[in-house]
Amino acid sequence: MAIVESINDLPVQDPPEEDFSSADLTWTKFGTTENHDDAALIPYDRVDEFIIGESSNLECPTRFHIERGRRRKMGIFTEYKDDEYLEYKLYWCSFGPENYGEGGGILPSRKYRLNTRNRAARPQSMRGCTCNFVVKRLYARPSLALIIYHERRHVNKSGFVCHGPLDRDAIGPGANKIPYICNEIQQQTMSMIYLGIPEENVLEKHIEGIQRYCGSNAKVNSLASQYVHKLGMIIKRSTHELDLDDQASIRMWVERNKKSIFIYQDTSEKDPFLLGIQTEWQLQQMIRFGHRSLIAADSTFGIKRLKYPLCTLLVFDSRQHALPVAWVITRSFAKPDVSKWMKALLDRARSVEPGWKINGFLIDDAAAEIDPIRQDALDIFCCPVLFSLWRVRRSWLRNIVKKCNNIEVQREIFKRLGNIAYSIWDGSDTLVALEELTQDFVDQTAFMEYFKQSWVPKIEMWLSTMRSLPLASQEASGAIEAYHVKMKVKLFDDSHLGALQRVDWLVHKLTTELHSSYWLDRYADECDAFQNVKEEYIASTSWHRALQIPDSVVSLDDKDHLFAKVLSQKDSSTMHLVWNPGSEFSFCDCAWSMQGNLCKHVIKVNMICESRQGYQPSMSSQSFKDVLMNLLKKPMDDSIALDRSMAWTMQMLDQIRNLVEVSSANDICTVVNNLPLQWVSKKGRTSFGKPLTNLTLPSASNDPRSTAARKKNRKRKRLSRLG
Repeated sequence: MAIVESINDLPVQDPPEEDFSSADLTWTKFGTTENHDDAALIPYDRVDEFIIGESSNLECPTRFHIERGRRRKMGIFTEYKDDEYLEYKLYWCSFGPENYGEGGGILPSRKYRLNTRNRAARPQSMRGCTCNFVVKRLYARPSLALIIYHERRHVNKSGFVCHGPLDRDAIGPGANKIPYICNEIQQQTMSMIYLGIPEENVLEKHIEGIQRYCGSNAKVNSLASQYVHKLGMIIKRSTHELDLDDQASIRMWVERNKKSIFIYQDTSEKDPFLLGIQTEWQLQQMIRFGHRSLIAADSTFGIKRLKYPLCTLLVFDSRQHALPVAWVITRSFAKPDVSKWMKALLDRARSVEPGWKINGFLIDDAAAEIDPIRQDALDIFCCPVLFSLWRVRRSWLRNIVKKCNNIEVQREIFKRLGNIAYSIWDGSDTLVALEELTQDFVDQTAFMEYFKQSWVPKIEMWLSTMRSLPLASQEASGAIEAYHVKMKVKLFDDSHLGALQRVDWLVHKLTTELHSSYWLDRYADECDAFQNVKEEYIASTSWHRALQIPDSVVSLDDKDHLFAKVLSQKDSSTMHLVWNPGSEFSFCDCAWSMQGNLCKHVIKVNMICESRQGYQPSMSSQSFKDVLMNLLKKPMDDSIALDRSMAWTMQMLDQIRNLVEVSSANDICTVVNNLPLQWVSKKGRTSFGKPLTNLTLPSASNDPRSTAARKKNRKRKRLSRLG
């Protein structure tokens, strides 16, 4: 086969099939005599169809993941080669290249029987497959994609087939007879078992998954039944105690799960214990939902009960639910240690997506020892820091309900505490307000003693943080609180209270039950499967439950604005009373609110109050308004600062106006047609090697007349320089 050195000599191929593979393309040797690979040109918008077709190979069914990727902006090159790229992605077969065993070494395929009495046979994954290819979106022709196949066969370095039906030397006894089980099916089955779903239901879903690859027959069903039963036994018999010594046990776990660790620091005289956990699925979700969006920190969980406090990093998924994408277990909040795990997390994300960045970081604690998280989020992620009120609100409400018996007293105390929080904008004296609160409720000895010990010494620190940082919305606060409550239920089960002081127990619970729960929630929602799981997932936050309440069942006290009534949807004879409507510190008498949580009735009432006159705006809206006003309050004699502040303000208002226009438009074409035309300079439109416009690029034609014209043009330029 002749070797082609120019992309212009490659034909553009567009197979008629909906999904196509490498077998449907004609491949050409591209490169030099010393170094060349198989290459083909296809339309860029058909890359996904090619990958789907390649994954459906009957001999070696698989999935491809992006091992590495890069992006460039149009216009960065003055002159460029015909194979320069706008986007570069390296796809690798998900069965390779790693093949690590328990000890960290490479396990070759075995023909003899393993002792599986105490451990499972290795799953059919990470088998050392070398199949990989590159997809380049061409700089000169963005509508085309160049596919360069480095290795089209699914073989290992020895040249043997390493997975699929043709792999005769699969690891484990009889593994070559087990039907193909991809990572998604395996994770689905494990998640269902971890969540306690009956085995017959697990088997039904498992068989549905493998029949997509192996068809339906009695042998496949029998082997699948054995697989599910064996996997269930392994999970039920598994234990977090890999060693009696907790430190030795966690070292063994880290050694076995290197791909799920983004930082590990063992305890020493100089360094404290530090463990950062992030599975591959969590990394994918962080890149997907965190890019150009928000990350929140649920910090210092279990500081009184666990051996080491737990910090969870959360992103907000497609339904704006909080999704855990990393766990950090450590007792140290010193700036050097916080910087270590934040930099490691950012480097891991950018190793997969180089341009990944976030637009904001939410914190939930104003304590001085948490301040390094705030500072490092600002320095490392280079984004604004926002503050969420859910932790202080939850702590106040829980202790008011617990320590005060009279519901009218509970309402009034919570309202007064809310007024203290709102006073950060009206210039009220906090000490005077606290003194009046203490005198008015002197008979509530239990609560006032708690408040004086736990909050009075640091109330100014919390109010200062609220005053200095933008405040997160009720939707974000409710989503973080929902995750916190769910994690608390999973971890603080009475049957495991004896293990709270072991790190290996905490890691085991996080990476099995909690991880499986969120994986299944996302899978059920995106694949429209497990309808019960999907419905529970959708209704898992108070914000989404509030959206289901019709406006007609809410009645407001328009005269004094003291309360609101919400008719129950489940029981028409029940009416819930929401005291202090329109405030984040509203008090509801429902069971969920009486546990200290932000309930759907409070959120629904506040939604309605936003459009009514006479009610105070939410604290997040008040904070946003305060930020804008502070930008405009620059001194008039500081002209540069004033101009810059005005520019920032107008930019923010313009972005908000555009978002409102896009979200309210019924037809996106009306928005696009109103966008201003973008022009480039005359030189940029006529110079050789540069695009004619933003949308028109140099032609790849080999017409002799166009070649002669280009040479003549270059000759004129040289003569003009000499003259």
